[in-house]
Amino acid sequence: MKSIVHTRSKSRKRRGLLLFRIFAAFVCLGVLFFGYLIWQINSYDESQPIEQADAAIVLGASLWSDKPSPALKERLDYADKLYKDGKVQMLILSGGLDRNGSKLTEAEGMQVYLMAKGIPADKMLLDNAARSTYENLLNSKVIAADQHLDKLLIVTHDYHAPRAMEIARYLGYKNTQAAAFHSEVLNPFRNQSREVLAYTKWKVDSVLLKFGYRSPDSL
Repeated sequence: MKSIVHTRSKSRKRRGLLLFRIFAAFVCLGVLFFGYLIWQINSYDESQPIEQADAAIVLGASLWSDKPSPALKERLDYADKLYKDGKVQMLILSGGLDRNGSKLTEAEGMQVYLMAKGIPADKMLLDNAARSTYENLLNSKVIAADQHLDKLLIVTHDYHAPRAMEIARYLGYKNTQAAAFHSEVLNPFRNQSREVLAYTKWKVDSVLLKFGYRSPDSL
């Protein structure tokens, strides 16, 4: 009887040790994955020269009372400079309707802002449907192809650029460069933390998309 009890006790200890090792392995993998994502998010080199292109895709962000939020203004001001410096001839503005009561789509709000800065309406192409970075780039690729715009820039913030470029490569973009910059208005810790979640979601979505699953929303 004692032998049976002893055997069961040893068996429970082995199972407990095995579970602990599995848990420890998952924790280690999680830490390594988190570190990899932080490295990726901070990997954009802002010093790289921006090449001349046919058009710049401006990735959307929130509107506040139908006007660009401070973060979106930064992207638009950067796109405005690229256009006025002759780096691009066209702008593709991508962003659908916010869920915050806005009456304009992000693309429409961006167009209004840029027109006030002197960019002609016929130099801007709008994607009014996108609700995620994936959809921004999916829809903008179609618009660029329809207009025979081959060489492209992707305008966004530096922390967002690595994920945006990874999605662009996934979608088969060619001759495309990120035109990104460091924000003066966003909280770095908050946005990098959010981007870790968004990048993780993209890694999962990129696998699921191969099996016919498509997520309409992204962080």
